[in-house]
Amino acid sequence: MTGLPPRTRLVELDALRGIGALCVLVFHYSTRFHELFPQAAHVPFSFPGGNYRVLLFFTISGFAIFFTLDRIQSVADFMVNRVARLYPAYLVAMLLTLSIEYLAKATQLLVGPGAIVANITMLQGFAFLPEVDGAYWTLTVEIAFYFCMISIWKWAGLKRLEPVLALWLAVRAIYGFWPDMPERIIMLFVLRYLPFFVIGMLSYRVCSGQRHWREQAPYAMIALLSVAMMETWDVTIMACVLLAGFAALIQGRLRWIAARPLLWMGGISYSFYLIHQHVGFVVMLKMTEQGYSPWLAFFSAFLVALILGAGINKLVERPAGEAILSWWRRRRERRSVQPEVSSRLT
Repeated sequence: MTGLPPRTRLVELDALRGIGALCVLVFHYSTRFHELFPQAAHVPFSFPGGNYRVLLFFTISGFAIFFTLDRIQSVADFMVNRVARLYPAYLVAMLLTLSIEYLAKATQLLVGPGAIVANITMLQGFAFLPEVDGAYWTLTVEIAFYFCMISIWKWAGLKRLEPVLALWLAVRAIYGFWPDMPERIIMLFVLRYLPFFVIGMLSYRVCSGQRHWREQAPYAMIALLSVAMMETWDVTIMACVLLAGFAALIQGRLRWIAARPLLWMGGISYSFYLIHQHVGFVVMLKMTEQGYSPWLAFFSAFLVALILGAGINKLVERPAGEAILSWWRRRRERRSVQPEVSSRLT
């Protein structure tokens, strides 16, 4: 089996995260800003293709989920790992976003108290409540994906993962023929975006040396067929591009994208993603109200998002995540020592 040559870190993944983060910013600050605030001056271009960035993020998540699943020993390990990874930066970014919106009196962006409470859980989508920041909808998708994957890990195991993925895609096919399927079922089983997670998972199994592409090809074709039958032609092309791109990554042919700016951007991409949209909208609104150029407002919002994203990453995301994981390791070690002591005493 041919996987990726041994390396300590897949830096190309960080570069891809950086590219995705930049695409989402340009999409939101051009296309989305104009949709929400048509009366405000805006940059004279649109970037609708940036909306595909979410498909890239979901594919990366499918690939990267095994960085956790391959190391855990229990469901609790997984839950603590995900909390450490997601929640500290998320809660700080949400509080900061709300504060800026209230101070700026950006009433069009504000949500009610009930929605704010629901957003704390990241499960607001299941309650059909609005997000504090429009970008947060993807986090509900990620939480549902984590639920599905830890369930597979617990009850089916990962040794024969591919047949389980094929069955999962079959459930998605049912959704295609049953347009009135309950929305919460669609969300819980991430049926809208499942093929992209599957592409990432199939790619990881080749990368780790557990499978060969010849073995994965039938499952990859099922995933692409699922997209082709249920999505538009452009999304189908995107699925093919992502599959080819991850195949190139595994073969080491994407090292050229690992430029330092993109790696740095990828390193802060989660915190940046959490803080960039509504805060950037407030910056652009206030600057255009004062008569500044839309281009100056665009790049000022970009700079503010970079500074805040880098700050949250350095001061919250990394140290808080490491502290939670260290606490959990110590707790697990203490619990493993206690039975040994008890057995010696008896």
